[in-house]
Amino acid sequence: MGNRDRATARVLDKDDVDGVLSGAFYSAPAAPDSRKQLADKPSHYKVICISMYTKDLERLDALVDALKSRGLTKANRSALIRAALDQVDLDRVPKGI
Repeated sequence: MGNRDRATARVLDKDDVDGVLSGAFYSAPAAPDSRKQLADKPSHYKVICISMYTKDLERLDALVDALKSRGLTKANRSALIRAALDQVDLDRVPKGI
């Protein structure tokens, strides 16, 4: 696997991509008069896009790799960010962020 392939694999987390594709591209289109099918889509999460510095992404990926090496095979960027959010102490957030 070349450097470009490894970089792409790190950016495009398989679990995240599969989740997006299965919900958007691989699902059957709703019938024009079928509002129930649209209402049945999950509402407990949203796919978002955020910008991050490359150094922060490298650190995030290194942490995900460390979790995977510890046996947490389903670890990914989203899961790690959610875990970090659970531990945020707003009184310790630096001023000027």
